[in-house]
Amino acid sequence: QVQLVESGGGLVQPGGSLRLSCAASGSISSFAVMAWYRQAPGKQRELVAAITRGGRTNYVNSVKGRFTISRNNAENTVYLQMDSLKPEDTAVYYCNADQGIGPGPGERSSWGQGTQVTVSS
Repeated sequence: QVQLVESGGGLVQPGGSLRLSCAASGSISSFAVMAWYRQAPGKQRELVAAITRGGRTNYVNSVKGRFTISRNNAENTVYLQMDSLKPEDTAVYYCNADQGIGPGPGERSSWGQGTQVTVSS
């Protein structure tokens, strides 16, 4: 229902910061939940951060206090500010737009193509 394009990934040293952007082709307010997922080499895809239409946020414990998800409805863009990055944060990060009906992304969820984040010294 919407096309999502992630950007902002790259190579950063441990302790550094990156700001990921997810630009949507349509109104992100049409979705109950906007979220960032990541998939590291050899690991399952996991939810990193989510933000509801009402502004409530949720984070996986490993990033709590370091990552901040936000959205700009006027710009149809979702952001993930990543601070104090660790090598364990290395992964492909995906943006997701979901109706929020059930747990996890639903059948009608929209996904971006992903952006690579590499944290290495």
